[in-house]
Amino acid sequence: MKFEIELFEKYNIPTPRYTSYPPANYFKEITGNTPDIPGIIEASNKDKPKNISLYIHIPFCGQLCLYCGCNTHITQNKETMSRYVDTLLKEIDLLAAHLDKDRKVSQIHWGGGTPNYLPIEEIRRIMDHLHSRFDFIEKPEVAMECHPAHLTKAYTKELVDMGFNRLSFGVQDFSDKVLETVNREKPLIPIEEMVEYIQSFKDVSLNLDFIYGLPYQSLETYKETIKKALSLQPDRLAVFSYAHVPWIKKQQKSLEKYGLPTAKEKIELFESAYNMLSENNYEIIGLDHFAKPDDELSIALKTKKLHRNFQGYCTLETTGQVYALGVSGISQMENAYLQNTKDLKIYEEKINRGEFPVEKYYLLTEEEKIVRNIIEEIMCNMEVSLPQIAKQYNRSLTEIYNITQVDTEALAQYEKEGFLSFANDELKLKPKGQFFMRIIAAAFDPNMKTNKKSFSKAL
Repeated sequence: MKFEIELFEKYNIPTPRYTSYPPANYFKEITGNTPDIPGIIEASNKDKPKNISLYIHIPFCGQLCLYCGCNTHITQNKETMSRYVDTLLKEIDLLAAHLDKDRKVSQIHWGGGTPNYLPIEEIRRIMDHLHSRFDFIEKPEVAMECHPAHLTKAYTKELVDMGFNRLSFGVQDFSDKVLETVNREKPLIPIEEMVEYIQSFKDVSLNLDFIYGLPYQSLETYKETIKKALSLQPDRLAVFSYAHVPWIKKQQKSLEKYGLPTAKEKIELFESAYNMLSENNYEIIGLDHFAKPDDELSIALKTKKLHRNFQGYCTLETTGQVYALGVSGISQMENAYLQNTKDLKIYEEKINRGEFPVEKYYLLTEEEKIVRNIIEEIMCNMEVSLPQIAKQYNRSLTEIYNITQVDTEALAQYEKEGFLSFANDELKLKPKGQFFMRIIAAAFDPNMKTNKKSFSKAL
């Protein structure tokens, strides 16, 4: 596919990423009147989905990657990490006490920071504790985001023995110059060797993650990166656009002295990746994920059963309400979002007092859940039927239009551009429109009418 650069430049505007609705920068600080956090969690027991999805945040890293937008804590102190795990185990107990015992865990996702920076015995402590407090479905998805600089074969074997069945390698780029510039540690063992080792396990899936938009990435070098990635034949690949937000993450400012690719250059980088992956039998999932045709994400897309949360794309089979553990983690329940403090000291103090370490929250109205559902259908399954949404929520079609304040002029313009079709109150994205799904989703977001929040650009 040949990308029309003019269209990408025209619509490269600040837009929410919609990993949640409303986005996290709409969450409210907990001040004087503390919401009933235990009550909110207990109320979620009555909601669907019944399955439990656990997110475990490990904030520690050996050094700071300059592009990083995550909540991290740079340390080499193993005692600090072990103490954090002690606190995390207490938080698990606190959470488990408020969840119904008949609910089962269908998904565990470890993120960071660098989860595999933790000593393996600490990982085992957490996993053993989870199994002692929760029941699991027969084949839960247990995934970890891994930094290749801290991964050995022995460590990987122990992860597999503990039940981890999906590993994501944050490769970012195969260029040494790019990695050095962004202060990214190099792999401990060559990526090719580690990939071959992981692929020797029968039931373990492998993701490779890459970023485009970093200093010194050229069309030629990035094609070499994707070519090498294809030679490894991972189950999935993710090709993320670097989000430059130095007003939030100050260390990103230092990358500007090396020169960042222009919007046009970023589009060319993504175009090359998209075409190379598509030509090699990978199917695009959402905006920036790719999977083999027999992968469960590809199958879920075909059957319109794709789901998305802060941890990425998943299937409805493994989808659960998300309960986050650890600093900065965001719980995504049917009716509420709860975000933990980012401060390690405050986190420990609150847990030791028997309190949930929540610093921000958001309680959704039914109207916001309707908007969330519409946006999720666009971002996941590339189509949405407003009559079906109306039926699902027992609302009239007129009410759905009033709730979303849908920007019909924008949709008409996008239809002229060849992004979508919108007829009989049903929207379907065309192949070209998949790359503009964020701005298309924003047409159904009433908050964007008066938006004063800051977002990264759409591309």
